[in-house]
Amino acid sequence: MLKEAFQDLNRLRQIVTIAARYGFGAYIDQTRLGELLGSRDAEEVRRAAAGAEPAGPELDRRAAHRFRQLLLDLGPTFIKLGQLLSSRPDILPSHWIDELSELQDSVPPFPIAEVLTEIERGLGRPVEVCFAELEEVPLASASIAQVHRARTHAGEQVVVKVQRPRIRQCVEADLSILHQVARLVEAVVEETGVYTPTGIAEEFDRAIHEELDFGNEAQNARAMAEAAKDRPFQVIPRVVHDLSSRTILTLEYIEGVKVSDVTPQAGYDLEQVAKNIIEAAFRQLFEDGLFHGDPHPGNVLVLPGNRIALLDFGLVGRLTRPMQEALVTLIMATSLRDPDTVARVLNRIGVPEERTPITAFRADIGAILDRYLGLKLEDIRTSTLLRDLLDLALKHKIRVPKEYAVLSKASIAVEGIIRKLYPKLDILEIGLPYAKELLFARFNPSDVSGTLMKSLLKLQTLAEDVPAQLQQILFDLESGKFRVNVRSEELSRIAVNVRTLGLTSFLGLVASGLTIGGFVVFARDFAGWRGLPFLGGAALAVAGMLFGLGLALYLLSAPRRKIKLRRFLKRSGDEGP
Repeated sequence: MLKEAFQDLNRLRQIVTIAARYGFGAYIDQTRLGELLGSRDAEEVRRAAAGAEPAGPELDRRAAHRFRQLLLDLGPTFIKLGQLLSSRPDILPSHWIDELSELQDSVPPFPIAEVLTEIERGLGRPVEVCFAELEEVPLASASIAQVHRARTHAGEQVVVKVQRPRIRQCVEADLSILHQVARLVEAVVEETGVYTPTGIAEEFDRAIHEELDFGNEAQNARAMAEAAKDRPFQVIPRVVHDLSSRTILTLEYIEGVKVSDVTPQAGYDLEQVAKNIIEAAFRQLFEDGLFHGDPHPGNVLVLPGNRIALLDFGLVGRLTRPMQEALVTLIMATSLRDPDTVARVLNRIGVPEERTPITAFRADIGAILDRYLGLKLEDIRTSTLLRDLLDLALKHKIRVPKEYAVLSKASIAVEGIIRKLYPKLDILEIGLPYAKELLFARFNPSDVSGTLMKSLLKLQTLAEDVPAQLQQILFDLESGKFRVNVRSEELSRIAVNVRTLGLTSFLGLVASGLTIGGFVVFARDFAGWRGLPFLGGAALAVAGMLFGLGLALYLLSAPRRKIKLRRFLKRSGDEGP
């Protein structure tokens, strides 16, 4: 236990020093992290902060670049944190997303001897029993695992994903520190938007533990393969179940060309490839409710016949039926240029942190729709429509489910692929039929999900309950029992300050009385009362404690200068295109 505590302390000291070196020392100095680690570390933080390029009062691309380099220096856990943040445009500005999306956790491979040891440990039997051949040179090497090509005894070509040795212990240690730093940052940050640092740390904790269990990725791959079994244009590699475990994942080897390397000279129809990618994406959204969360060019292969294959299922998104219906309504309202419906759908699928003026929200959405409608992909200068809508929801402090944020990242990746393959393709025009099909299915009496019947039952319940509820409200008004509760953050803050002031004054009065009484006891000569001088000393000691407690209450309740995230995360909308 003591050894782990010292290791955590040394790791925290390393994180603080590296962060200060990359120009974030001023923010660390405000958190008092350096002082917690010791005076020497505090001085090093100040010296590094003074020598580094200042972050400045507003965010620029150099700050985002420094942050990405900082995560690379801190190692696997923080690289994965950056990759998670790059999939959350509802948390960070778009140019931070662009910068963090370039995070590549490519690291030197670990030796083949350790690969063999990990395979034997993960599968519970020798490598030669599992595979007839295993290539020593890996196809790819990342911070969590590396991939080797192999051949089974049945002659099947496969790829084997092997988790790095001791990576779980490394991640657990960094997660412990990350949680502590998140709590400290939350205490000194003035505003954190609709997401708190501790909430982000907890979500990252869950995400990286899921990634460390390859059983989750195998389950995702099997589910996507089952959904795509009747689509001849889409291929999902098969999971080799008996050669997979929590730390080892064996998949069918797919021979193909990266979508970024496809050319017409090689015999591929770029327009058809692009249409296949779009069709696969929309079918995943509107039919399966399960979509690939990271379809970057390295995870999309093109096969003969313009077919496509998807790889790497560590990040997938899941949409429930209500989410699909909300997405359909959003797409239909967008195509009809209906900002009122778009505003209400976004407000309904999200969780507003405070009252959102629907008029201002609708006006902002109308401006976005005017910018997008009628344009081809090659004419759109910004990112995707969904990403801009999520940015707008963040501006109005509406917390949207993370599935929509993952969908936004996926749509950005797909847009980038299509832009390079066939930029004249109109994505909305292709996707609209799928949305209409799902929209009409909602009102189909033969729909097995019973959506229409559920809607009719809700209407019947509403028609029955509303008159009784209105009658109860009128009765309460007539009898004087109708009450309206009003909550105000300002009033609550004033009430807390008044209570703190009262308690501080009471402690001060008691401490003053004890101090005077103690000095009186010391000043008088009480013959025969041997215990009184001792009581006088005790009174002074208690008075000192009460004075200290009162001072602490005063300092803690006083307004403290906190870090302004608006300066640190300036919205990219202020920048030029």
